Amino acid sequence: MEPDIFYKERIALLTAEHQKLLHRKSLLGWLRFAAVIAIAGTIYFLWPAGLGITVIATLLLVVVFVRFIFMDLKNKTAINHTQHLIQINDNEVKALAHNYYHFDDGLKFMHAVHPYANDLDIFGRASLFQYCNRTTSDMGADTLANWLLQPAPAAIILQRQAAVKELTATPQWQQELQAYGKEEKITTATQERLQSWLQSEPHFINNIFWKILQFAIPAIIVTVIALNIADIISNEVRNMFLAGSAVIAFIMAKKIMPLHQQVSNVADELSVLANSIKLIEQTNFKSLLLQTLQAKFVIENTTASLQLKQLKKIVERLDLRLNPVVFIPLAIIFQWDIQQAMALEKWKQRNQQNINEWFDAIGDFEALNSFATLSFNHPEWCTPAFKENHFSIEGSNIGHPLINAAKRVNNNIDIKSNEELMLITGSNMAGKSTYLRSIGINTILAMAGANVCATLFTLSPVQIISSMRIADNLEESTSTFYAELKKLKAIIDKVNANEKIFILLDEILRGTNSLDRHTGSVALVKQLIKHKAACIIATHDVELAKLKENYPANILNYHFDVQVANEELFFDYKLKEGICTSLNASILMKKIGIEL
Repeated sequence: MEPDIFYKERIALLTAEHQKLLHRKSLLGWLRFAAVIAIAGTIYFLWPAGLGITVIATLLLVVVFVRFIFMDLKNKTAINHTQHLIQINDNEVKALAHNYYHFDDGLKFMHAVHPYANDLDIFGRASLFQYCNRTTSDMGADTLANWLLQPAPAAIILQRQAAVKELTATPQWQQELQAYGKEEKITTATQERLQSWLQSEPHFINNIFWKILQFAIPAIIVTVIALNIADIISNEVRNMFLAGSAVIAFIMAKKIMPLHQQVSNVADELSVLANSIKLIEQTNFKSLLLQTLQAKFVIENTTASLQLKQLKKIVERLDLRLNPVVFIPLAIIFQWDIQQAMALEKWKQRNQQNINEWFDAIGDFEALNSFATLSFNHPEWCTPAFKENHFSIEGSNIGHPLINAAKRVNNNIDIKSNEELMLITGSNMAGKSTYLRSIGINTILAMAGANVCATLFTLSPVQIISSMRIADNLEESTSTFYAELKKLKAIIDKVNANEKIFILLDEILRGTNSLDRHTGSVALVKQLIKHKAACIIATHDVELAKLKENYPANILNYHFDVQVANEELFFDYKLKEGICTSLNASILMKKIGIEL
């Protein structure tokens, strides 16, 4: 099924389901109202018949009323979940129309200095991250960003490819994981707070005094209240014991305040994490990577989702201290704080080594989910293949994924070894820079484990490094030319160290005069050939392409050209063999009013 048809059918189905749930919500509201009326009527009409029958009938109706409340809460959860699913499908319909700007752009991950992130639009508005991103948690976004910033080893890439292929076949499962994540964003701050608590020393569970106190005081207080009700002890004695328990509870409240500050207000995020993990636990995966990640949620005699739900309940009980009306009686009678502190430390003893793995694993699942959605939305894209030798790259119908498919022009590439350097000449605006970015961004996707915008893409595992967008820096008193020299030095250092890199250079040494620029460019090309550096260079310097006369086996000359008719320019954006012979700069200068 085509992606747009799938999403539109899902929207129709989910919208109908949403209407049913809203109708059920209305019905449950009336049923609760009817139960309240029935309770009032029962008390009014049965009271003359006797206390016993009135109490029994009222209690039965209260049970029914409470049942309706729980049914309504469950229905409300289903309504919210369905709304999230509708929004997810609506977002994908927009994304298919190349309107993907509502997704997080990952600008916070932008590095001031990085081998390629700034040149290839990895982060920011209309970036690769924004195009791919379907993560809902901080961990998922961090993982996706790291995958796009750091090429993975070939073995890891193949595992990710298999996982992405498996998830691509289950788009409804992908959406379920997203929908759970949208209920409440799981943040790094929550992970850090829990980690701080997990690393802290236990204060209560290993202290025999607190263990005795945990059971002794509630037992004494309950006994005293029972004896008072039976008129065995006086109210004064009862009040004395209650006052003593209140003093102890006050002291305990101060001791447990730091613990509460560490774990409070995380219940909603724990619920989301538990629901997401439960979905993963209940799925039968076939690929090795998904099975490995799933195994992190399995603990002896239990599962991560159950443990997280248990932690959520403990935290919620501890949060009752924020409600004085409820907390004060619980504290005085049951020493509520110490009960929850003991429960928390017991939980910590069991899961201290696991929880970080759970956060990391959910991040991996969300990143893989993002790539799977990308694959599902673009069934025409291919899964890259890898060769062990360094270096070769071959691709057919390679396009830039961030250009709308209706406007995109695809091209090929074929570099058979690192002894071949590709030189691209061409007119202004003919497509040289876009071609470099198309090759670069698809290589980034391939090295992250995603499918690529091509019908064929085979390459050697490699690290991209580029010099395309160069800007001066007033703060550092750095000119454009010097900024480019710094970037080129980083490239040359890697070349001299024989690192496995793939270099993309666009208009090198543009910040200096034409003579020095040509001289420097020739020297750089010769140095790259000498060190067998895999490289593509785009340039206006047609003379540079003549180096093929001296290096016929090393330089591959290609070009983009322009057709001119009645001083109008026509671009086909197709890569062609040979050196560019058509120029357009003079026509463009005339168009803006320069008299030539």
